[in-house]
Amino acid sequence: MKDNNIFKKTLKALEIVGLMIIVIATIIAIGQEVWVMVQHRKVELSDLLLLFIYLEVITMIGIYYEKNMLPVRFPIYIAIVALARYIILGSKELNPWDMLGIGVTLLVLTLSVFLVRLGHVKFPYEEDK
Repeated sequence: MKDNNIFKKTLKALEIVGLMIIVIATIIAIGQEVWVMVQHRKVELSDLLLLFIYLEVITMIGIYYEKNMLPVRFPIYIAIVALARYIILGSKELNPWDMLGIGVTLLVLTLSVFLVRLGHVKFPYEEDK
C-alpha cells in the first residue's frame, strides 16, 4: 500500500509541475502579445480574441486545480474563440468552402456546448445536487 501512496503523490506533484509550466508559459505569451500591441500602438480584435483564449486557458487550469477535473466546455470555448480569430485573421484568403466548413464546425461546437450544459442540468453529478 505504501508504494501506491508514493505513486499517487508523485503523480500529483508532476501534475502540479505541469500546471505551473502551462500557467507560466501562458503568462509569458500574454506578455509577448501585449508587447506586440504596445510596439504597434494598436489593438485589434484578433489581439483581444487571442488574449481571451489565454484567459480561458488560465481559467481552465484554475478550475482543474480547484476541482481536480477538467470541464469539457472550456476547451470547446477555446476552440470556438480560436476559430473566430482564424476567420477574422484570414477572411480575405478563405474560399467559400473553407468558410462553410468553419461555419459548420462552429455550429457543431456550439451545439456540443449546449448539449453538455443540458446534460449537466438534466443529469447533475451527485455532488452538484
